[in-house]
Amino acid sequence: MSFFSKIFSRDNPNQKMQPLYNAIISEGRQLFWYEQAQVPDSLDGRFDMIAAIFSLVLIRLEKEADRGQELAWLTELFIRDMDGQLRQIGIGDMIVGKHVGRIMGALGGRVGAYRAALEQGADLREAVIRNIFRGEKPDDAALDHLIGRLTAYHAALRDRDAETIVAGQLP
Repeated sequence: MSFFSKIFSRDNPNQKMQPLYNAIISEGRQLFWYEQAQVPDSLDGRFDMIAAIFSLVLIRLEKEADRGQELAWLTELFIRDMDGQLRQIGIGDMIVGKHVGRIMGALGGRVGAYRAALEQGADLREAVIRNIFRGEKPDDAALDHLIGRLTAYHAALRDRDAETIVAGQLP
């Protein structure tokens, strides 16, 4: 590839991460999260579930020292998608950036809470109630189901090869 081709190329390098991003979205939309685990089937509930899966994937891939650029690309896809979703629901150009900033802050908080719970012994129950149920505790069976599924998903990601995950083949 020539120097000018590299500079003026229309190739989008973060597209390498599109299959993984699509898999994260697909996983976050699985009905069992909303039916058995009673995650609210709302705009906020869907965001919270996608953010939870996205967080678990980030936590897994950040363990790979050479994945920094790919994680940045994956995050860019998330930002672009959230920007588009906000515009689609009628958030205007003047404030969409502010909303995206809040979303990224929320995602960062979730990554930290889930990392602390799943890898450092903090209380996952508390993190889930705060970040998925927005402080309103569901019934114990649903909460136990959700915590069990998230814990198992985290373990399955840990056991999966990073290349397989990046290719979009999630557990």
